[in-house]
Amino acid sequence: MSKYQQLKEEVFAANLELVNRKLVIYTWGNVSVIDRENGVIVIKPRGIEYHDLVADDMSVVDLDGNMVEGTLLPSVDLDIHIAIYKQFEGVKAIAHTHSTYATAFAQARRDIPCLGTTHADHFYGDIPCTRQLTPEEVAGDYEKEIGNVVVETFLERNLDPMQVFGVNVAGHGPFTWGSSAALAVENSVILEELSKMAILTKQINSSSPMLENYALDKHFLRKHGANSYFYQSK
Repeated sequence: MSKYQQLKEEVFAANLELVNRKLVIYTWGNVSVIDRENGVIVIKPRGIEYHDLVADDMSVVDLDGNMVEGTLLPSVDLDIHIAIYKQFEGVKAIAHTHSTYATAFAQARRDIPCLGTTHADHFYGDIPCTRQLTPEEVAGDYEKEIGNVVVETFLERNLDPMQVFGVNVAGHGPFTWGSSAALAVENSVILEELSKMAILTKQINSSSPMLENYALDKHFLRKHGANSYFYQSK
């Protein structure tokens, strides 16, 4: 049995959950997990439909993208995942979808605005959309440049990836992350619902205001802050 079997099972289950949640179709999307101690990433292989996959098909690569275990090439989005993992130590797993409402924001090149407390419970403010890549970046090392622009967006906006658990790549779609593959997928599900709510809200009232900062602080920090009290105490 592979020494990475548990990670393969985790990544496989998370990829299937994207399908179950109707966030991906055909070969769209992917999930990965990083094992920082062993210096490997486990990720869905490229170009294979979900119903044809088994856990042992998951690709194991090192942090430079070299194959460590498996016979199937890793997702073409691997370099995006690697760039995020290398920059943000707290990120343990990443999910990528082309879910409808979130991708609509990506195609519109707009941040997903924080309009209410449902959003504030899960993301600390607007979910950013990156800038569009330049022609030179697209013609060059494309996936690596996408990863770089994700990192650039968070650094330039001074955003904490442990408070804003996702991003939209302009013209492309959303990436979310978390402390496990299951949580990365959960954040993809939530991001899609928040995107749908934002679109519906703006359709009802195009001048709907942003959620006030004091309400944003209250809702996010009661769940994720040092003195959080949202969950049952242990």
